[in-house]
Amino acid sequence: MKILTKYFGEVAVDPKTTLHFKEGIFGFEDEKEFALLQFSEEESFLLCLQSIKTPYLAFTVVNPFMLMPNYKPMLNDEELKQMQVEKSEDLCFYNMCRIKKPVSDSTINLRCPIVINDCTRQAKQVILDDYEMRFPLSSLEKRDE
Repeated sequence: MKILTKYFGEVAVDPKTTLHFKEGIFGFEDEKEFALLQFSEEESFLLCLQSIKTPYLAFTVVNPFMLMPNYKPMLNDEELKQMQVEKSEDLCFYNMCRIKKPVSDSTINLRCPIVINDCTRQAKQVILDDYEMRFPLSSLEKRDE
């Protein structure tokens, strides 16, 4: 199927890869279907979470494990049941980013990740109390020095 997107114009999306959010995303509860699109083929950790029905609605998300190997998100038993898995490690996690200029001022929302069951394509946004909502990218640079 073809969809209009915020960043890429019209693109073809395989309906089998569409993500289904039963409850929507926080603040966008009516948005139930999204596609994960790559910004570039070289950088697979930075992705676009694009609404299927609303072209202007797209979020920049990252694979947190590529940036922070110590990130260990754990869902509670009810969330695991909703996602139809036995443990958090059976799921894919992505975190929303707020990209700013300069890029070093950008932040990652570690508290409210997007969780995906890759087998069922079901997705959910959850709240993890142990993490920050606006984790600065500049903190990652300092750790590498």
